[in-house]
Parts: sequence; structure tokens; C-alpha cells
Amino acid sequence: MFVVFLLIYVITMVGNLGLIALIWKNPHLHTPMYSFLGSLAFADACTSSSVTPRMLVNILDNSQMISLFECMAQYYFFGSSATTECFLLVVMAYDRYVAICNPLLYPVLMSKRLCTWLISISYVIGFLHPVVHVGLLFRLTFCGSNVIHHFYCEILPFYTISCTDPSINALVIFVFSTFIQAFTFMSIIISYIRVLLAILQKKSEKGRRKAFSTCSGHLLSVFLFYGTLFFMYVLPGSGPDKYQDKMYSLFYTIIIPLLNPFIYSLRNKDVLGALRKVIN
Repeated sequence: MFVVFLLIYVITMVGNLGLIALIWKNPHLHTPMYSFLGSLAFADACTSSSVTPRMLVNILDNSQMISLFECMAQYYFFGSSATTECFLLVVMAYDRYVAICNPLLYPVLMSKRLCTWLISISYVIGFLHPVVHVGLLFRLTFCGSNVIHHFYCEILPFYTISCTDPSINALVIFVFSTFIQAFTFMSIIISYIRVLLAILQKKSEKGRRKAFSTCSGHLLSVFLFYGTLFFMYVLPGSGPDKYQDKMYSLFYTIIIPLLNPFIYSLRNKDVLGALRKVIN
């Protein structure tokens, strides 16, 4: 298990950080779309780094101990990167909407200043959101079991070992998660409905294929990410057992950050072309 997850982590970091370096190095990729893609890759790297290294230590360490402060810190950094990714996916959907529905106004509407603001706002919201949940953890007391039945400090299993009633905490998690996921997911869907209508109106078959190719990777990443988050936070306990919740968590903390750089890169001719130049 240690070798498998170590290999996954190395590939994840090489894929995401390599994509960031490729975008930074190649001037042809200094466009809004690739700026957002680089920011998403950084968020994925942070998500994986907040969970996997500690999990690798736990696999080798028989005691599998973690302090309360470390546990809160781990959840904070995971929550920050996951929330940031939600809003970055919205920004990327808006970018594709402007590029396909208003191509002539694209350089004006998606200026460098606006891109910087959109990325900054996504990260600021990401950093602030988990502060609420971590702050509410201080109202709980832990006097009984100290065993969290999970492979990292996920906040919902964390509530089960509290001696204080965590109903308020769980309600806040549900409200915030529902609002953020519903708002960001509906924004993405509305953007892509308008994009789809614009694509279908294109007379050029080549233009349609290019537009579909650009958007398909983003949509695949969106459905993978939101599907697992929805079952984990909006429908907590909906699975038949705790094992299923762990599988959802494993998917969005480890597997999705591994897949994203390949989803966005393998079907992108610009990225593949830049990679060939670097290799050459």
C-alpha cells in the first residue's frame, strides 16, 4: 500500500507541478485559459499534499498518532484547496463561455487584470471557508475515544468522537457545503448550456469539434469532482457503511488530483505541443 500510494503521489505532483512549469515556461500558453488551468493544478497539488504524505507516514507508523492541532491543520489545508477548486472550475467555465459565445470580445472581457482578480478571489474564499468549520471545532470536547475511522482528518468522522453534541457543526457543514456546491455547480451548468447552444449554431464542423474538445475535459473533471463531494457532504451517511464514505474521500483527495492534469493535457494540442518542445 505504501508503494502504491507513494507512486500515485509522485505522479500527481509531477503531473500538476509539471503542468504549472510548462505553462510558465511557454509564452504561447500565457492566456487566461491556461492561467486558470495552472491555478487549478496548484490547488490539486495542495489537495494531494494535505492528505497523502501523512497517510504514507501512518502506513509505516504502527501507532498512527496525530495531535489535535495537526488534525485541524490537515483539515484546514484540505478544505482550503477543495473550496478553491470549486470556484476555479466556475471561473474556467465562464472563460469557455466568453471564448465561445463572444470570441471577438474575449481579449477585452477576459483581461489580464480580471483573470488575476478571479484567481485571487477563488483562493481568498478557499482560505476563509474552512476557518468557519475549524473555529467551530473549538466548541467541541474530546474525552472518550480518540480513534478517527478514516485515513485522514475528515471533519464528519471527527465529529463522531466528540463528547459535545456536534449538531450545530454538522448543520453548518451541510448549509455551507450545499450553498457552495449548488452555487458553483449551477453556475458551471448554466455556462455550459449557453456554450452548447452556441456550439450547435456553428456552421463549421471543424469549429464544433474544436469547441467540444476544449470543453469535454473540463466537464469530465467537473462531474467527477462534484459527484463525490455531493455524496460526501450534501448527503452524509447516505452510503450503506463507512467504507463507502472512505471510497468517496479517496476519490476526490487522491484520484482526482492524479487524473486532472492528464484530462486537461492529453486532449490539448497546445499543451502537447509545448511539452514536445521542452522534451526536444
